[in-house]
Amino acid sequence: MAGLFSGSPKHEAPEPLEGPVVATIIGGTVVWFVLFLVQLPFYGWFDEHGHTWWLWTCLAGGGLGLIGIWYVRRRDAALERARAEQDGQAARTGRPTGHSPAPTAD
Repeated sequence: MAGLFSGSPKHEAPEPLEGPVVATIIGGTVVWFVLFLVQLPFYGWFDEHGHTWWLWTCLAGGGLGLIGIWYVRRRDAALERARAEQDGQAARTGRPTGHSPAPTAD
């Protein structure tokens, strides 16, 4: 088992996938709040059976989702600013934008 984790990787890690991050976080947050609201009328049953933590878990998920929305929106704005700055620098220096091609393993 120790041999499985020893040594360096034989290939480079792939680039991270970028997708509709803000929409994904908003969708998840909405689901948490909807689950909370759907369970709220049954608070008495949850309380009698010791399952009120289900409600509070959904509320906490929604609250953390709000923090996540704030975070990913700021992240996207920062990425846009960096991209615009990089494009502006490239236009001033006359260099093309983008990444250089990855080296090939021969």
